[in-house]
Amino acid sequence: MEDWEERIELNPKILVGKPVVKGTRLSVEFVLDRLADGWKTEELVDKYPNLTTEDVLACLRYASKCLALEMAYPIKAGVATP
Repeated sequence: MEDWEERIELNPKILVGKPVVKGTRLSVEFVLDRLADGWKTEELVDKYPNLTTEDVLACLRYASKCLALEMAYPIKAGVATP
């Protein structure tokens, strides 16, 4: 089991199955959006007491793992795809 798996869960009964920090209704997407907006980890943890620094790191690891599994294929401009 990877370290993020202990902190991130996907449950269809919580936020329609979006990945969330276990024990909260805070989605990985929400945490990443706040970081992208310039929030510091300390600000997130202060504002959301159920969130820990380790939870924030788990969100980053989860997102990294998802991107590592993603495949991208270049599409040439002007070429119709089936």
